[in-house]
Amino acid sequence: MKQTHSIFVLLGVAACSTISSAGGDVFSLPRGLGPEFAKYYKNPSTFTCISNPSIKIPFFAVNDDYCDCPDGSDEPGTSACASVSYFSPFDLRDDGVNRTPALPGFYCENKGHRPSFVSFQRVNDGVCDYEVCCDGSDEWAKVGDVKCENKCKEIGKEWRKNNEQKQKSLTTAIKKRTELVAASRRLRKEVRDHISDLEVEIKASELKVEDLKAELEAVRARDRGKVVTGQKQGKVNVLASLAKERVEELREALVEVRRERDENLARVAELEAILSKFKEEYNPNFNDEGVKRAVRAWEDYDAAHHNTASGRDKEHNRDLDEICKPDSKDSGINWERWESVQDGEPEITLLYKIVAYFPDSLINYIEDKVLQLRSFLVSNGVLDQSYSYSTAKESEGIKAARNALSAEESSLSTARSQLDDHKADLKRDYGRDSVFRSMKGSCISKDFGEYTYELCWMDQTKQKSKKGGSHTTMGNFARFTTITVDEQNFSGRVVPRERVGLEYTHGQTCWNGPERSTRVILECGENDEILKVSEDEKCMYSMFVTTPAVCEEASIKGDNDHNINKDEL
Repeated sequence: MKQTHSIFVLLGVAACSTISSAGGDVFSLPRGLGPEFAKYYKNPSTFTCISNPSIKIPFFAVNDDYCDCPDGSDEPGTSACASVSYFSPFDLRDDGVNRTPALPGFYCENKGHRPSFVSFQRVNDGVCDYEVCCDGSDEWAKVGDVKCENKCKEIGKEWRKNNEQKQKSLTTAIKKRTELVAASRRLRKEVRDHISDLEVEIKASELKVEDLKAELEAVRARDRGKVVTGQKQGKVNVLASLAKERVEELREALVEVRRERDENLARVAELEAILSKFKEEYNPNFNDEGVKRAVRAWEDYDAAHHNTASGRDKEHNRDLDEICKPDSKDSGINWERWESVQDGEPEITLLYKIVAYFPDSLINYIEDKVLQLRSFLVSNGVLDQSYSYSTAKESEGIKAARNALSAEESSLSTARSQLDDHKADLKRDYGRDSVFRSMKGSCISKDFGEYTYELCWMDQTKQKSKKGGSHTTMGNFARFTTITVDEQNFSGRVVPRERVGLEYTHGQTCWNGPERSTRVILECGENDEILKVSEDEKCMYSMFVTTPAVCEEASIKGDNDHNINKDEL
């Protein structure tokens, strides 16, 4: 060791305190060393570098203001090894030497407050670091005649006061979380009860469906017997009654189709008016090729369709008006005549006479629509190719039985769907203890600048403009996750911490960018509150939020633990 460092050896030896070991031996504890590291400094003659046991130095070289150990463990009380830091540039040397800092920093005992470690860079820098080292021991060399008085008594008193308030807040938060968990358990029980009820309901409904199917087949059998063996009413009468029912169904369908057509025509007219106004009012000097293409497309469309509403459409509407009128003696078909006709002439002749009373427009319209519908059903596998319209007509009895069966099957399908949803809900992740189940759908918001940001638990995140009132979806809830964030600990050192996170994805697409997404980073707090919103990358947001949902008993215990920073070693 160089002679120029002898003065620092003396300073180091003089600075050591005396403590007793378990066996009664007495040894010196170097300045700035935390008690938990004392076991490495018991040999009074030789010191072994903590992370590099192959390197040994005389004990008098400890705290001599010269960095001998690559891990900085020989200088716990000076800034000589301050360059050995987690923030130092990467060392690419592959010499088997461990250059990771072995010590968390300069140890301040801080009697009357909490002990702490201060960064080695701040030792003897001429600045009193009371927020970390309230006893002033980090400025033991009094560089620049600085004198850091011991202020641990008043600082500790203030800290305990603030910490007491913090602990009360944490206690309240944990109580709220307990209530949320209890509410979530009640909701989960309700879901289980619904599942039990639905399973019973589904079994009963399945039996009822089987009964209704049997009843439908029985009604069909009875109706087939009526047509074949009926004596009081001829086949033409039955067919006339069936034809009347079918015509009424088609007329009702025609009225509904016409109504939908008129609604669509009104929408088209409204859109044409908007485009026409757009063409008249847009600025042709504004060099936007997209707008110009849209205007040209509208002009082509307008030229092609202008004045196309010819007299043919009016005639078609008159035909539809005539068809839509109810049948009577004076209009359409006189069904009473055909329903009371006797079998005095061949039935097939009478059937053709019925058709003779149909208006030509109705015959053409019905035939066209029936053929289109039949072709569609056959092509989609709903009807067999051999399907005949004459076999498809059903009596009122069959229709009633079929409707009852259809209604029960629909009810059964709904119950099964609800059962699947409830079972999936039980498997869904609602966070630890399912605490977010009782929070799902509830929202919180906060103003930042020109926007109001809204978070709806397990639903959506939104950005609302204060000016126009419009809102942008920043993401839809996707999953829970764990997010690692950098935080400054009590010693002022930045360390990684794991936080409960919520991912919201597939939000509104940005202009020339990706879909918006949001990371919601949670920390324990008495109330649900949005603390900060940042845009980390284009259309990718981070939202920092406090909530009692992530508070646990360990939060209080951990915050009161005076043996801090052990997790950083």
